[in-house]
Amino acid sequence: MPLTLEVSYFNSYYMKRLADVPYIPTAGADRTAVTTGVVSAGSNATFGSSGLGTPAIGMVVSGAGVSANTKITSVNQTQTVMTFDKDVTLTATAYNFTYAWVGPQVSNPDEDWYIEESRIRGGYNNTSTDYGVKAYIVEEQDAQVRRGNSLIYSGIFNSRTGINQTNQFSVAEEITRSVDPISGSIQKLFAEDTNLLIFQERKVNNALIDKDAIFTAEGSAITTSGKLVIGQITPIAGNWGISKDPLSFAVYGYQKYFVDRNRNAVLRLAGGNITEISNYGMIDFFRDQLSAVTSTGVILGAYDNYNQNYVLSIQPNNRYEPDGTAYKTLTFDERSQGWTSFFTYKPDAMFSSQGSFYSAKDESDNSRIFKHYTNQTRNSFYGSTSSSSIQFVFNPSPNNVKTFQTINYEGTNGWEVTSLVSDETGFDSSGGNWINHIDTATGSVRGATAAPLTGNYARIYSYDEGAYTEDNIQYRAGFDRKQNKYMAVIPNNTQTPMPGEVVFGNQTTGIKAYYATVTMKTDATTDPNGLKELFAVSSTFALR
Repeated sequence: MPLTLEVSYFNSYYMKRLADVPYIPTAGADRTAVTTGVVSAGSNATFGSSGLGTPAIGMVVSGAGVSANTKITSVNQTQTVMTFDKDVTLTATAYNFTYAWVGPQVSNPDEDWYIEESRIRGGYNNTSTDYGVKAYIVEEQDAQVRRGNSLIYSGIFNSRTGINQTNQFSVAEEITRSVDPISGSIQKLFAEDTNLLIFQERKVNNALIDKDAIFTAEGSAITTSGKLVIGQITPIAGNWGISKDPLSFAVYGYQKYFVDRNRNAVLRLAGGNITEISNYGMIDFFRDQLSAVTSTGVILGAYDNYNQNYVLSIQPNNRYEPDGTAYKTLTFDERSQGWTSFFTYKPDAMFSSQGSFYSAKDESDNSRIFKHYTNQTRNSFYGSTSSSSIQFVFNPSPNNVKTFQTINYEGTNGWEVTSLVSDETGFDSSGGNWINHIDTATGSVRGATAAPLTGNYARIYSYDEGAYTEDNIQYRAGFDRKQNKYMAVIPNNTQTPMPGEVVFGNQTTGIKAYYATVTMKTDATTDPNGLKELFAVSSTFALR
């Protein structure tokens, strides 16, 4: 007898069938080789034009002198000239070309289906059962997009629980944050506590991490914790950025240093404020040096934890190749609020670790790491040594013309004066040319030794190098020591007299000027590469 069953619910499954199976070529081809002998990979091989089928790129060739899995890499329009991905040895015989497809790629009408929908109880929007992997879902806009002013973050990483979602970027979540594109691309990110510093080419921004800021009716900000990974982005006051030199960035404590090459400025970020430290007596220098950096140059920055200095290396032409003296490596000291020293080394990289300062240098294609401040040889970098020098200006009583008579210094033995010149006293017309007049204490070559005392002075010699004996009497052509202070008479080495001068040049001593520019240097013979200290330099002068 008939039986009636009452169905209280049912599950629905909506299936779709594959529209088509990809075309799988199976037809091969035959051709007889015209070129014989060894044909290297990528070289042309000529075959006859008659034969079955059409050779095509990707086909596998088989025959005498051909190794397994040798494939066609190019074919001309007449299918007579081909190249292969392996060396072959051809003979004047027939060769077979076939496709090396790896299955399964077979159409099966009973299995070419996939689940599009599955609802429990079959009701609208009821709970759905798991679809599993849906490889048929594609991104409608799959074109590559470069967003230089945006940030994106992935899923979480937790090593303790084994969760690693760093390769997951869900398009269903708001995982991107953007800054103002008018300020250029993002060049550097630096995380500090619960804040993220975002350095653009022309702006520096501060973003909250794992928190957001809401505002009261009065406009006051209230910072709250939340699930927001990157919160409010706030620009830091000042139209400064890091240009395209993220390698100039360095940090120590709460102070960050970087270079804005586009504005010829070296900057310090501390306490939420940006200060232009290139203004500390070095405006002209950085304007000239930073504007000279080319597309192949680089600006490197690092903090020297050993000496407590910000080290900046400006390399205008080539980072890894010899650059002559075009590069400049110098340091900024917070304690003196100024740029304290130039160095003669050109690093490829710099960093501090465990209280020590290191730099890396490529030498004859061998990269090496050097630890600074570890030996007693002064001014020795990467195997080469050089002298120390310092340049300064004498300018007492700046409103008066003076005659500088002597130069004196307190320090160690071994310092000499290589240049001592006056300011320019004006330009006068002479024979249609404009001539400026200066007084100088050094200039022309005097000879290899200090004695005899004739001719022009090349420099004011150091205490030891200026020593000579005449008639068994010890003399000093340069600095002499009195009461632990080194003193020397300033000779006059001016070659061209000013109009109206009767006695000039080496017939007199002292130079006449409002101010004098002096360069002092360590000599080459007094305790080479040893410690040379210079505490103070002074001059006796007479008002004229």
